[in-house]
Amino acid sequence: MKYLLGIDVGTTSLKAALFDENAVCVKYVIKDYTLDVSGDFVEFDAESYWNLAKEAIDEISAEFPIYALAIDTQCETMIVTDETGIPLRKAIVWLDNRATAEADAIKAHFGEKYVYDVTGQPEITATWPASKLLWIKNNEPEIFVKIKKVLLLEDYLLYKLTGKFVTEPTLQSSTIYFDIHNKNWWNEMLEFIGTDKSIFPEIIPCGTQIGEYSGIKIVTGAIDQIAGAIGAGVVKKGVISEMTGTTMVVFVPTEQIPAYNPESKTPCHINYDGKYCLLAWTATAGIALKWFKNNFCENFKFSELDGLAEKVPEGSAGLTFLPYLCGATMPKYNPDAKGVFFGITMEHTRGHFVRSILEAVACMLKASLDYIKADYQEIRTMGGGAMSSLWCQIKADMTEKTFVTLKNDETACLGSAILAGTATGVFESVEQAVEIAVKPNKVYKPSGKDYTDCYERYQKLDKTLWG
Repeated sequence: MKYLLGIDVGTTSLKAALFDENAVCVKYVIKDYTLDVSGDFVEFDAESYWNLAKEAIDEISAEFPIYALAIDTQCETMIVTDETGIPLRKAIVWLDNRATAEADAIKAHFGEKYVYDVTGQPEITATWPASKLLWIKNNEPEIFVKIKKVLLLEDYLLYKLTGKFVTEPTLQSSTIYFDIHNKNWWNEMLEFIGTDKSIFPEIIPCGTQIGEYSGIKIVTGAIDQIAGAIGAGVVKKGVISEMTGTTMVVFVPTEQIPAYNPESKTPCHINYDGKYCLLAWTATAGIALKWFKNNFCENFKFSELDGLAEKVPEGSAGLTFLPYLCGATMPKYNPDAKGVFFGITMEHTRGHFVRSILEAVACMLKASLDYIKADYQEIRTMGGGAMSSLWCQIKADMTEKTFVTLKNDETACLGSAILAGTATGVFESVEQAVEIAVKPNKVYKPSGKDYTDCYERYQKLDKTLWG
């Protein structure tokens, strides 16, 4: 048996899942950690990332012989090192917001349209590694002059496993110093920062074997959202995915990079196959329901809230919720937008409020899909929202599309394991692996319930209040 390990390094936890050749999970390990947060600064000891990964690999390999592994991570966590790969400072985590002045400087010099036309990123923010690297130059010049390698988190872990400085295009898509058309470094941005491509790792295709670690074949992975999409089976035309967790992420494969639209902020990334994908996200989704539960329904379980909402007809008797508890991002960007319950009457009960939240998130999903204008028939749904049958059915009725949940919850780990298996000959292709590995659970088809009025009320209220 050739066991395949997928490692998913999230913001505050590392998950490792080992699968056999039939994609049955035989071992699962999770390692939690706490970030160092001080105001806009969010950091973590780089070596600790490696120690956590090594602990997980050692724990699993003590029970099973691991044939191959791949790692997926968040995009923008940056680690700068000397020529031997020793970090020169703590990792600057993707959440870090210190580099706002540097982001403004990049925006003033290049403009958002030019940056999008080269990189696929429609906003210039402190999140992007280009801003972070420029911040180090401006604020830690004694470190900047010593930098020999600029690595993202996956790159650093691959170096620790193989001794090779390599990266892959999906990870670099949101650095804004990477040209997603030519799949190479954007020299003009590097010159503006004050460096050149010599400090960046070699670019290797996603899903390529690059070396070994203790007899385990090591393969380049992908960013977490792309690995998750592979693990959800989003590898053929007509299938997309959405994840309703704290936030909502919509993943749409595409052949072309959409034209720049200053009214919308939908990032375009390189996909695992060298083509492209759109990643639309919202600042709030499941967290809106959790906020309502924690503050107004403390003694209720989520399943009990579903039970209350099920008793309420579609449309929530005219009660409309705007879920902008942390501003609006996509398809319309407005950081000043606020959450609203509108149309409250004596008729409305706790169940109406719960259902209006579920319907609002479904409306937000439909608005994103309508903007993207993707050609699809089926949506693979993930995250905590997929555990609610009511919510899945509301989404299916709202969008008039089929929604499918999955038997495997750890889609990112599975996607990474599929990349590892494909690169090492266990599977013929990613697509063939998906046929074997990805198992649908429940299917929700549109029931015929009419949400036209509900969606129009949502859109009208949104436009009236927030433009």
